[in-house]
Amino acid sequence: MEKRVTFGRWTIGILFAVPQLFLIFTFFYWPAGQAVYWSLTLQQPWGGGNIWVGLDNFRSILANADYWNSITASMIFAGISTGLAMVIALVLAALTDRQLTGSWLYRVVLIWPYGIAAPALALAFRFILAPEAGFMAVVNKFWPGFWDPGLDGADAMASIIIAFSWKYVGYNFIFFLAAFQAIPRSLIEAAAMDGSGIIRRFWDIQFPLITPTIFFLLVINITESFQDSFGIVDIMTAGGPANATNLMVYKIYSDGFKGLDYSGAAAQSIILMLLIVALTIVQFRFIERRVHYR
Repeated sequence: MEKRVTFGRWTIGILFAVPQLFLIFTFFYWPAGQAVYWSLTLQQPWGGGNIWVGLDNFRSILANADYWNSITASMIFAGISTGLAMVIALVLAALTDRQLTGSWLYRVVLIWPYGIAAPALALAFRFILAPEAGFMAVVNKFWPGFWDPGLDGADAMASIIIAFSWKYVGYNFIFFLAAFQAIPRSLIEAAAMDGSGIIRRFWDIQFPLITPTIFFLLVINITESFQDSFGIVDIMTAGGPANATNLMVYKIYSDGFKGLDYSGAAAQSIILMLLIVALTIVQFRFIERRVHYR
């Protein structure tokens, strides 16, 4: 029989919840409320009060072609980096689950990248992918001008996608491996005895059973690609060249802290939040129906 712990007084439960509620209010609701207020006013760059302007900040932003380019760049970055990180992690987890030689080492090593801070990761990849030194310098030696993130926007976008995907491969790997190991071995062994090959067993048995994990990681990766990309962009490309990597989260920073347009940056943060919420709703509405829960 299941035992439940109960408190003699309801106030004890409230006291346990107060610290968490305080943290949520301080670091989420209060900043979010301030951002909404700032987005509806015109903040003076050097202080001195504000002027109520309603939705003018949003109209100005949505009429700006550069902002739509930022949205497009963010969507491209989110889609490719999410797909790349999840596919690589899925393959690595599937190979590790088969207990290949040295799989114990992969379990440990593949988790490490997620523990690296984004700025440190970006600094490392900035040197690794530099056209004048590192691995890509060798490629440029044979094909001059093939790789130059400082001048070519496509190369710059590819560089931040590679860095971000490398970071989240480890995160996705942990969940995929746990999902594979939760599948009863009797199912895999029965399919093998029936003559099913490795690919057939993966596609017909394992893949449907790990779809809840795939859906969870899809939501997390897309959300993080919009939020956790700032440090990588700031160190590797600073939004360039020619705003090719000026993602939405970085544009908020550049307009707010470099351009001193606090109201515009606040409005952009609200739009980014609404976009993430909308994408999450779409995923739950149209993708979750394909998920097979055991």
